[in-house]
Amino acid sequence: MSEHTPIGLDQQASPVRALTHSGNFHTDETLGYVILHYALEPEGDLRGRVLDGGVGGRLAFVRSRNPEDIRAADIVFDVGGEYAPPKGRYDHHMRVKPLREDGTPYSAAGLLWKDYGKAAIRNILGTVLKTPVSESPISEADVASIWQTLDKSLILPVDLDDNGVAKMGKLSLADIVSACNPPWDTTELYGADVAKTKESTGFANAAAAVAAHLVNSLDRVRASLKAASRVMEAYAKAEDKRILLMDTGMPTEKMIFENDLPVVYVVSPANDSQWNVKAIASARGEFSQRVPLPEAWGGLEKTELAKVSGVPDAVFAHPARFICGAGSREGALKMAQLALQIDASLKAGKSA
Repeated sequence: MSEHTPIGLDQQASPVRALTHSGNFHTDETLGYVILHYALEPEGDLRGRVLDGGVGGRLAFVRSRNPEDIRAADIVFDVGGEYAPPKGRYDHHMRVKPLREDGTPYSAAGLLWKDYGKAAIRNILGTVLKTPVSESPISEADVASIWQTLDKSLILPVDLDDNGVAKMGKLSLADIVSACNPPWDTTELYGADVAKTKESTGFANAAAAVAAHLVNSLDRVRASLKAASRVMEAYAKAEDKRILLMDTGMPTEKMIFENDLPVVYVVSPANDSQWNVKAIASARGEFSQRVPLPEAWGGLEKTELAKVSGVPDAVFAHPARFICGAGSREGALKMAQLALQIDASLKAGKSA
């Protein structure tokens, strides 16, 4: 991702002093700080470092516009008027802005993600989420895939919002961070010293919220990669490629649509005592199904459904006919097979 070795990632444990501007804060420098936290000292105190300078930790963090503080810092982001990664400078407010390959302007978060994102991902997986040793070690290919997915889903929207290209919208991460800023009249009401304390506390609170969102988003991407592999394995083993039999409940539609799989029903466990049959949508995001469950099943439950379907342990069929369930794996699989047979008979009757 980078031709130089970013400051602090040279395998040495030397202290690193990072700085961003003081005053009103936004999502990009808040997220930028969170990225550095996870890349350089994930075991450190995220909030405490903001409030007391992280005394004793490897990563020190300062919020200041003082030129002397800026010159003294090892990493400066969202301030300083310079983009020079080998020197640890990551501003984006210059007349000639750093741009993505497609011409989209970077924010400070995007610039730091470019250099420190993969290190942050490795540390989150190992130090924060503590992936069990029973899991296969995360590969560099998976790290790259997680990086790319989060770059598109999380970092790019921050870049666009911070540069005035496209707003993230109400109740977005940008709104959450903005709400952590003290109101405009804080100094007027409480005085400069209290206002400064409230500002630092607000930034610390925003950083904690952004950190939780980053970690949760990353964990979901990790899980989606795992699901993708299992879906393709299950499809390869399927006797009838229209029925995908999964031993564990997990997201399947993404892989089905992205790989143009002819899957019509997904059979998977809902809990210890029930297996479900879910009908795949006609197209991604649509409410209609490729093959709806039989009309005669819609809205029925237990004894009545068992009688109509011929499956003794049938539990329910949704009135909208996109999902049904049985008390066993065999029962759910039988319902999927019967649904396909009924659909084929109806189509044959119409064409006769």
